[in-house]
Amino acid sequence: MQISRSEQKRRIKEIERLVEELITLPAHELRKTSLPEEIRESLLSAAHLPDKVKKREIKYLTRLIREYPLESLYELVSSRRGHKLKERQLVKTIDFYRQALISEALEQEKLCRSGGGDWTENWSSATIAQLQHTIPVIDPLTLSRLAYLFVRTRNPRYNREIFRYLRSMQELHNRNQQRSSVSGEA
Repeated sequence: MQISRSEQKRRIKEIERLVEELITLPAHELRKTSLPEEIRESLLSAAHLPDKVKKREIKYLTRLIREYPLESLYELVSSRRGHKLKERQLVKTIDFYRQALISEALEQEKLCRSGGGDWTENWSSATIAQLQHTIPVIDPLTLSRLAYLFVRTRNPRYNREIFRYLRSMQELHNRNQQRSSVSGEA
């Protein structure tokens, strides 16, 4: 699945927001990250820079940080500053998958129509396969059926339903992971 330039820019902006939040964290919190010492020092020093210089430094740090796993950084910021940033990142990710699924469904329907074939509810999808890898609790038939209904009817209700379903499955997956980590610690 190829990411559009606009989506790449949106993702970079999200990482910039993360860096802005990281800059506001105290030193003892930043030591908890798995980032290299050089980046941690840059984050600490960026907090005291003038605004224009700070913006340049944020862009530079964004370029460096995007090479590292961001999930632990989002966790750190959300535990310290609230869950808003992590929640926004989750919504954007789910929306990206929803758009990719609908685009793929529209393309599949167009291919079947031009080839004279019959397109059914149980169509195969690379996006659904990728989602199953990311969120193992999803039901691929439910997603393919919702995308099929949206493409056939163009009813926005099914578009919203895809988003709701993905969000609820992501929350279920997160709860299951938390339970397993808590039971693993006990």
